[in-house]
Amino acid sequence: MFTGLIQTIGKLRPLGSGLVQVDCGTTAPHTILKDLEIGDSVAVDGICLTVTRMTHNGFVAAVSPETLSRTTLMSLNDGSGEIQVNLESSLRVGSKLGGHFVTGHIDGTGYLESSVQTEIAWEMSFQVPDGRIARYIVPKGSISINGVSLTVASCNSSGSWFKVAVIPLTYSETNLQHLQPGSPVNLEGDVLGKYVEKFLRLGNDQHQSVVSKLEITLRSPDLDAITPSFLADHGYL
Repeated sequence: MFTGLIQTIGKLRPLGSGLVQVDCGTTAPHTILKDLEIGDSVAVDGICLTVTRMTHNGFVAAVSPETLSRTTLMSLNDGSGEIQVNLESSLRVGSKLGGHFVTGHIDGTGYLESSVQTEIAWEMSFQVPDGRIARYIVPKGSISINGVSLTVASCNSSGSWFKVAVIPLTYSETNLQHLQPGSPVNLEGDVLGKYVEKFLRLGNDQHQSVVSKLEITLRSPDLDAITPSFLADHGYL
């Protein structure tokens, strides 16, 4: 579990055989590497990865084929080499929760449409081609972009387009500053929305099941089966 508050920017490069190495930068010894150990979780551009080996100034982590297919790390297969990534260590009990709950399980990718500097912020708009991600994007809802906790300022009805306002501090301390129109980003919707969706779906499925049973009973010749007790047992009284 993470908060979406980035601690430092690192550099990631593939090692082959499903492994990546992350160099954490000059400020890392005082932030992310301070108490990092083998087996710990780190959000790398919002992707939850497990440390398998420590290095002098970073760590090595394994990346599964599923993670590669759902995230911007797929670009590593294109020979793009070293990329800059946002880094955050996992949330500790008692730590401040300044952003929102981020699981590190990326839903998929979108891409930057435009980035406009205003007097107080950078207004960044994104396109989300995948409807499985767009469904969780709502006005004033939480969204994780490359692991950065942000609030949706506005979006269209489907969620396939949305805008966020990024304050100068966040912009300068994360890799959002390096995005260009068309740059892919990792997206994770608010986990609360996913649970609500599932509960509603299960509720609708259960309701439909009851309706189907009632319809079958009504079509049967034994109408005496439709009793107050039957209706009460199926939620109609």
